[in-house]
Amino acid sequence: MKRFYKAVSVSAAPYQILLDGKAVKTPMRLALTLPSQALAEAVAEEWRGQGEEIKPDTMPLTKLANTALDRVSELREEVIHQIAAYANDNLCYRADAPADLAARQKAEWDPLLKWAEKRYGVSFEIRSGVTHFSQSFETVEALYAALTGYDDFALAALHNAATILASLVLTLALAEQRLSAEEAFALSQLEERYQAEQWGEDEEAAQRTEALRTELIAAETFLRLAKL
Repeated sequence: MKRFYKAVSVSAAPYQILLDGKAVKTPMRLALTLPSQALAEAVAEEWRGQGEEIKPDTMPLTKLANTALDRVSELREEVIHQIAAYANDNLCYRADAPADLAARQKAEWDPLLKWAEKRYGVSFEIRSGVTHFSQSFETVEALYAALTGYDDFALAALHNAATILASLVLTLALAEQRLSAEEAFALSQLEERYQAEQWGEDEEAAQRTEALRTELIAAETFLRLAKL
């Protein structure tokens, strides 16, 4: 789409993005209204930064805001269920071999599981291998309940984060600023990092990894600015 505006501004509360004085609409034709001035200014900067062509892929904060307003607000319970599904956490699946990988998983992942157990009053089962298993009903329910405390904007970001990290523990640690996006992503990529150290990194895989890392950082930024 060609750029059709010159000036970008932010209205007084409720914070809306204005293009030449007219409010931006979401794909569902809702006014693009943000919960904080800080987030609104960051979204406005994405619009200012567009050249002659508008490139949605360069506007991750706008995309998350659209998701919060159009999707999460309408399907809140479904979105929470989708995030809560990651309570069957990748951190609980451990390698049988090699021994040094299993040791690294224990050293890097166990502290986060212990943090979550104490923070949310839950208990995680850890198994070796890749055969799927489910955590207890009580653990999943407690983590689901924790997610209900987040607003629609936070849930939009957490959904992205959980999808990237495949771990509800890492997602909640990110939400509570127990971990940065960089730290959470590195932990989620532990096995991939190990394989790259042993055999080298494939260029295409590295590009995909970098795209995911960038997307997670955007989710972290969105979470932080929405609360300011």
